[in-house]
Amino acid sequence: MRSAIESFLLELRVERGLSPLTIAAYRRDLRQFADQAGRSWRNDPGPANDFVAQLQAAGRRPTTQARKVAAIRSFYGFALREGLAGRDVAGLMESPRAGSHLPDVLATDQVERILAAPGQDPVGLRDGAILELLYAAGLRVSELVGLDRARLDLAHLQVRVIGKGNRERRVPIGEIARDRLHRYLTGPRAAWTADRPTAAVFVNQRGARLTRESVWRMVRRWSVAAGLSERVTPHTFRHSFATHLLEGGADLRVVQALLGHASISTTQLYTHLTGERLREVYTRAHPRA
Repeated sequence: MRSAIESFLLELRVERGLSPLTIAAYRRDLRQFADQAGRSWRNDPGPANDFVAQLQAAGRRPTTQARKVAAIRSFYGFALREGLAGRDVAGLMESPRAGSHLPDVLATDQVERILAAPGQDPVGLRDGAILELLYAAGLRVSELVGLDRARLDLAHLQVRVIGKGNRERRVPIGEIARDRLHRYLTGPRAAWTADRPTAAVFVNQRGARLTRESVWRMVRRWSVAAGLSERVTPHTFRHSFATHLLEGGADLRVVQALLGHASISTTQLYTHLTGERLREVYTRAHPRA
């Protein structure tokens, strides 16, 4: 099955021109499915339906379930066309409904506490720059770790980001983010990459590009250090970025462009979220609420 998956991924890259980030997401989802599909995957819908049932039993978010099912269905469509599968397994699968899960959002004081947590040692300077950029630009973690130095324009306070669907967008950053990035780039990064040149903006102490997993662990570390008991991920900063912009009066279309959403309906989720937050504040503060 793994060779069939690699052939499918090659088609996505060569014929459909999907971005490396999108292809990597397909690879992760399909390898997870392949690990338990067994030998009967070519004709039997059982492994696929069992996989979906396990996702639901594990409490995975509806959006995550829908993405994984979409990847499997696309793969089976390719396998059927190429004669690698003998049955239309995709036609026997039901995609979970995406639902309208409201993302977790940090209060502004919580953001400030996390951003202030890293110290002034080399690792602290790097981590502080990462946290600042996650919140200043609302980047996805894959966009952050994939960021190259040539796409960072500190002089003009902006970042050129390659997002989903290989779409490029320009995102402004503030002076605080610029200053923290400058201290990191001219300090720790310069030292760590002196003998190991790399295009990557964010690297480890060996000069290698950071992974998504290392950024997740780093965010968790500094969230705990800041005294937060809530589960905080890199995407929490993206949710907070969007919500705080809308609460500050930003236009929905502007926020859509900053986030790199292809559809305005995706961004509209945050308008529901700000409504919920306004209701919470009203209930807590108004004497006759």
